[in-house]
Amino acid sequence: MDLALLNPAQFDLPTIWFVLVAFFFVGYFVLDGFDFGVGMSLPLLGRDDTDRRVMINTIGPVWDLNETWVIVAGAVLFAAFPEWYASLFSGFYLPLLLILLALIARGVSFEYRHQRKHPQWTRAFDRMIIIGSVLPAFLWGLIFANVVRGLPMDADHNVTASLLDLITPYAVLGGVTLTLLCLVHGAVFIALKTDGDIRGRARRLAAVAGVPAAVAAVAFLAWTLNLETFSGQPLPALMAAVGAALAMVAALVANAVGREGLAFGAMAATVGLAVVTLFLSLFPHVLPSTSGEGGLTIVNASSTDYTLTVMFWVALVVTPLVIGYQIWTYWVFRRRLTRDHIPAGAH
Repeated sequence: MDLALLNPAQFDLPTIWFVLVAFFFVGYFVLDGFDFGVGMSLPLLGRDDTDRRVMINTIGPVWDLNETWVIVAGAVLFAAFPEWYASLFSGFYLPLLLILLALIARGVSFEYRHQRKHPQWTRAFDRMIIIGSVLPAFLWGLIFANVVRGLPMDADHNVTASLLDLITPYAVLGGVTLTLLCLVHGAVFIALKTDGDIRGRARRLAAVAGVPAAVAAVAFLAWTLNLETFSGQPLPALMAAVGAALAMVAALVANAVGREGLAFGAMAATVGLAVVTLFLSLFPHVLPSTSGEGGLTIVNASSTDYTLTVMFWVALVVTPLVIGYQIWTYWVFRRRLTRDHIPAGAH
């Protein structure tokens, strides 16, 4: 084999890293997405503390591992596209800060809700889990919708939009869409990971929430493909959007006939393809400008070829290890949970 063929400099490095950024964000929304959905489901499925404990235990061994995907995505974004990273954090400082605080509150609640045997203590942390699940899902949808639509920027690529400029009908629809998709994703995961009465209730919740989620997703993706500021790849984005819609239908059908494994896989595909649609709607831009100034593309936002090349080899070694460890973790904790697994008096 000619080793020169393995030289990443022979390929379009900014494009490779755009794909890798998209990959890590897809992984984050697919994995942490059902974590959000489980948290949202606490008041909808949990009839008592034992039910809520069962639901939390379904994600107990994996939620923190799922959350690391956004850390990796952020680190990759910072190293590969520093201009994109800087503009995002300057333009979305408050929403990103709220996401961070919500994730901290959710993580603390998982660890502390059972530290005292007092109903008010437990309910307070349950509320933090719910808020820490709904708020990030909505705000991530809001942020990505604004990124795809584009924002006003100055000549130095600083976002000049105010907070109110971020709250548009399209962006709000993006937030609602991701929230509903996460709710269905989480309900399907609970049905996959539990048995008994809670399993049936989770399937019914997925069926009920699936209808408005599908309607919102179709409306949002159709709106995305018809934005006046659309600057991406029309045909690939359309194909990904159609794939997301078909996967959503497959998920609802599989859930209706009790095939939770297929339903969960189809929901993962739905969320993943929806995120892929957004990235395809951007490429080769990473943050379009609506103010007449030049927006950010994969070329003017990327690091040097040397930096991207070194990172390529690091990613080539580390990424398979991360994926392998994640698969192993899910395999170890694959069994279904029931109320019988919760000791009497546990919180």
